[in-house]
Amino acid sequence: MPLSYPGGTIREHMATREGAGIFDVSHLGTVRVEGPDSFTQLQQTLTNDLNKISTGRAQYTHLLDPADGSVLDDIIVWWTDPEGFDVMPNASNTSRVLRWIPGTDVTPTRSIIALQGPAYKDVLVQVIPEGTGVAHFEVRNLLWQDTELKIAGTGYTGENGIEIYAPNHIASKIWDGLLDAGATPAGLGARDTLRLEAGLPLHGHELGKGISPLESGLQWVVAFSKPEFLGRQALQDKLQKGLKITLVGIQSLSRKPLRSGQKILIGSKEIGTVSSGGYSPILKLGIGLGFVETDYQANQNVTIDANGTRLEAKLVKPPFVRKTYSKL
Repeated sequence: MPLSYPGGTIREHMATREGAGIFDVSHLGTVRVEGPDSFTQLQQTLTNDLNKISTGRAQYTHLLDPADGSVLDDIIVWWTDPEGFDVMPNASNTSRVLRWIPGTDVTPTRSIIALQGPAYKDVLVQVIPEGTGVAHFEVRNLLWQDTELKIAGTGYTGENGIEIYAPNHIASKIWDGLLDAGATPAGLGARDTLRLEAGLPLHGHELGKGISPLESGLQWVVAFSKPEFLGRQALQDKLQKGLKITLVGIQSLSRKPLRSGQKILIGSKEIGTVSSGGYSPILKLGIGLGFVETDYQANQNVTIDANGTRLEAKLVKPPFVRKTYSKL
C-alpha cells in the first residue's frame, strides 16, 4: 500500500468519509489458531474475554508484556469456526505474537482488502452481494466464484465497512471489481488521518513499550473478571499505585498539523507529549493524540511547542469526528 495514490491523501480521506474507500491491508499479519485447546489458549493469553462473543464474531483485544503490562500488540480476533480463530496482529508484530500464541503464520497465503465508508454496501453489492449482510464485528465464511472468503465487519477508519480475507489468487479480481464498482483506492496517509480523526490508537504511538491499556483509556479491553491473562498482575499493580499519565485528544486552533513528539504546555510547564498528530480534512484543523499528566482534563487550553513555534490548542475527548459505528 503506497502513501497515497494519484489525487492525494485528502481526496482519499474524503472519499472514504463520504463514499467508499478501498485499502490493501495485506501487510497485516494473520496467525491461525485451531484445535480443541484454541479457545483456552487465547483466553489465558489475551486481555479481553472471549466469553463475551461466540463463533462468527470478532473482538478487539491486547497482548501484554507480563512484566509491566505494556501493550505488545493490539489485535483483532476473528472467531471463524467452533475451534478456529484468525488472530490479526499488526504486521511487524506477527513474530512477537507467535512467541506467546501457538499458531500458524498464514500471512503469505492470503490478502486482506478493507472497504470502508457510508457507501460501501453500494459498491460491495455489485461484486460480493452476500457480503452486504455482514454486521459490525460479525465474521462470515462465504463461497465466491468457487473460492472461500472470510468477511468481517471490521475496519480502522471510523466508518462502517468490511474487511475481506481472500486467497492470493483471487484477491486482484476482487480489488479490480471493487474499483470498477466505484471504490476509491486509498493509501497509508489516508489510513492514518482517518484513524486519527476517529481517535483510534496506533501501536508504537498510543500503545507500546511503557504504555498499558490503562494509560491509553482502553480499560474496557481488559477483563479483570478472568482469573488469568498475560500482564494481569502488572495492571493491578498500576491501578493500586495510580496512573501518572492519560491519553487525550488535542485540537489545534489553526490548520497547522500537529506532530508526534511535540511538547504540550500550560504556560511554561510541560504537561505531556503529542503521540500522534496530523491534519483533519473534516475539521480543517490540526489534531493529535497525546499523553498528559492525569491532573489535566479535556477542555483545558494548552500550547503546543512545534519546533519553537507556539500553537494554541485545547485538550478534547476523542474522537474528533464521531464514528458512525458502535464502540469496538
